Amino acid sequence: MTRRRTGIATVAAAALLLGGGIGAAPATAAADAAGCNRLAGLSIPAADIGLPSHGAVIAAATVETAPANPSVPDAKIEFCRLLGAITPADPRAPDIAVEINLPFTWNGKAVQYGGGGYNGALVTGLAPLADAPPDRPTPLARGYATWGTDSGHEASALPEIEAFALNQEALTNFAYAAYKKARDVAVRVVMAFYGGMPAKIYYFGNSEGGREGLAMAQRFPADYDGVVSIAPVIGWTGLIAAANRSGVVQQQGGWLSPAKVSLLRKAVLAACDAMDGLADGVVSRFEACAAAFDPRRLRCPDGSDAGADCLSEAQIGAVETLHRPFALGVAAAYPGWGYGGEDQPGGMIDWVTGREPATFPAKAPPAQGRQWYYGSGGIRYFIARDARFDPRTFTPAAFAERIREISALMDTTNPDLNAFRVRGGKLILKENAADFAQSPFAGIDYDKAVVARLGKEEAASFLRFYLAPGASHGGAGVSGTDGSPVPESVDLLEALDAWASDGAAPETLVQTAQAPTPPFAEIAARPLCRYPLYPRYRGKGDPRHVTSFICTPPTGD
Repeated sequence: MTRRRTGIATVAAAALLLGGGIGAAPATAAADAAGCNRLAGLSIPAADIGLPSHGAVIAAATVETAPANPSVPDAKIEFCRLLGAITPADPRAPDIAVEINLPFTWNGKAVQYGGGGYNGALVTGLAPLADAPPDRPTPLARGYATWGTDSGHEASALPEIEAFALNQEALTNFAYAAYKKARDVAVRVVMAFYGGMPAKIYYFGNSEGGREGLAMAQRFPADYDGVVSIAPVIGWTGLIAAANRSGVVQQQGGWLSPAKVSLLRKAVLAACDAMDGLADGVVSRFEACAAAFDPRRLRCPDGSDAGADCLSEAQIGAVETLHRPFALGVAAAYPGWGYGGEDQPGGMIDWVTGREPATFPAKAPPAQGRQWYYGSGGIRYFIARDARFDPRTFTPAAFAERIREISALMDTTNPDLNAFRVRGGKLILKENAADFAQSPFAGIDYDKAVVARLGKEEAASFLRFYLAPGASHGGAGVSGTDGSPVPESVDLLEALDAWASDGAAPETLVQTAQAPTPPFAEIAARPLCRYPLYPRYRGKGDPRHVTSFICTPPTGD
């Protein structure tokens, strides 16, 4: 792998010649334009970064403006934008790109943004957070210093998005190291600009970023005061293997066309929709539905494919496979998926089946499902370490030792968060029940494992776990009966900060569906219940109002 060159090495050399470094920051830092300009060329020695590197340098420091809320472009904030890179210990590995944003009006706190997918693009830290209501200002506009990273590789420079994994340091950076290194660099820059440490540092991520947040709480518990982890890829190794399996069975006669996915959702709603007291096209009794629904009721009369109104034996097998745990044998088994939301945007068609049958080599989404696209690539580059390997032939037993190695790097299944708890850290974990990218049962299993390890009372002192019915991997969802939006928006940064800063532990939260532009009229609202509670319709009242639902224990699930 060729190391990415960004022109930063020249700046770094100049900074070193001029005596640049953290110690060269002014004794009284100025959080203004002049103070921003002085940060250009700032170098951070390797000794100030907690994991191996050759130091870092800030290549550019500019005063810029950004919308306080992308939906209200006329409202601007001024801040110092810094672009830099962390030099790897291995000269063959790519740099880790970082962006750090410092508001001139600082609230004394910081938010590190997580990435997504296989990363490989710079996370700027300027965007709204996942699930944020459209009327909320960005964290930067609220006064938080923010930062993000590309995790140590540039996808656009690679032959395939997973190819970086062939370099061990790049792989370790993606697994966990880049986020710790970026944190250490950002903290030094914050100190140089403001003259002091952040009072609170939070990690906020969803999907891959959610996995990263859990990795930080597990591996570096002293570095973060709070983590929001949404739809996290917890058992990464098992997920990649299960996603690969999903594509394989589709190539053995098990592919479901979009019409058959719609058929499946209608059958799921007929069996499970009213379990929560309201037939509204949203499955809220998630676990009960997984136990109650049987796809064999959709079987074609003789088991062969007879059209869009039934499923063949092979297609039923593919559905059953998706909902069945995948046993790796040498690492934790990955749970199966649940039912509900199959044909909604961001649902089963996007992630599992695609719009045409899976093939190898895999076609990029949306032609084929993202599970096969990501899973087959992960098997080839992470496990087999061979771009030419045929993932259809993959068996865990043949790669047992390598699976153990990748699991140790990538998986965030460790339930021992006691050091994070003792330090005072707070964790908000949220799963989306109609998630077909990664299984919501992974979050359920992890929450149960933490409680089993630390005890119910100790776990409750620092962990809140929520499950959002009807929500896809990205958080959005629509009713399976009338297409209306499922309430999805909730300000989890606000909830985390109130808990970490003021001791106000969150309980039931409120999710809303709002118009995307001012005045952001509320369309609907529902409670976001702490697991294992679910939102049950009271039997009367407008289903668009949060007061028409009550968080209820899932008796009998």
